[in-house]
Amino acid sequence: QVQLVESGGGLVQPGGSLRLSCVASGFTFSNYAMSWYRQAPGKERELVAGISMMGTSTTYADSVKDRFTISRDNSKNMVSLQMNRLKPEDTAVYYCKAIDLRSRTYWGQGTQVTVSS
Repeated sequence: QVQLVESGGGLVQPGGSLRLSCVASGFTFSNYAMSWYRQAPGKERELVAGISMMGTSTTYADSVKDRFTISRDNSKNMVSLQMNRLKPEDTAVYYCKAIDLRSRTYWGQGTQVTVSS
């Protein structure tokens, strides 16, 4: 059974930090590129950051560059997103996504991040 389970979301003040984690099971994690997406109310889901299968390549949305860092640990089947200097506009549900070379895709259930004073 394939599962992607996100954790680490919550309420944080502007300028604060959060670390999201996504633990995978039920598939060969190292065969999948991993990404974090987010969806704010009334908006489309958007790519936040992505990382290649071996972690050698990363990509970021312009809005989060220099603030967010994506990483993965294939020995733990885990991908993480370190989020620093958070802004109210970062408020959204954050999802992790796995995709392989055949475009097989899995999504997690999401974790809420709220940035507010």
